[in-house]
Amino acid sequence: MADVLTPMQRRKNMQHIKAKNTKIEILLRRELWKRGYRYRKNYDKLPGCPDIVLTRYKIAIFCDGEFFHGKDWEVLKPKLRNSNNSNFWISKISRNRERDEEINKKLLYEGWIVIRFWGADIKKHPEECIKVIEEAIFDYKINKEKEEI
Repeated sequence: MADVLTPMQRRKNMQHIKAKNTKIEILLRRELWKRGYRYRKNYDKLPGCPDIVLTRYKIAIFCDGEFFHGKDWEVLKPKLRNSNNSNFWISKISRNRERDEEINKKLLYEGWIVIRFWGADIKKHPEECIKVIEEAIFDYKINKEKEEI
């Protein structure tokens, strides 16, 4: 499948893909703020620089884009094999997925709760994402109380 954009147009397009303050991050942060949760944005003191961190509850939240983090990788990978620059994209996305796993393990080892949301899930069902976060907060509080006993 040939690219419909010139290399210069594609370059400009790729340069404008944001890493911080994406629409999905902002949407999730607004919902958290409305409910009274305070957080840190792009917290670089933790491995992987999570998009949202609830330091009080030791919860690290990542808002992952479907393409770059390989959602449904077993379906996407064969499609990429037939595309332009397939080796580059397959290795890049594979490495992103490996890095995501490494970061999850590091954070869990350090005692953090790791939550990852797909961008489409945040857009379509932000209230369900908030429920997942609130359940993690509840679990944190329960475990904290058990430790104190």
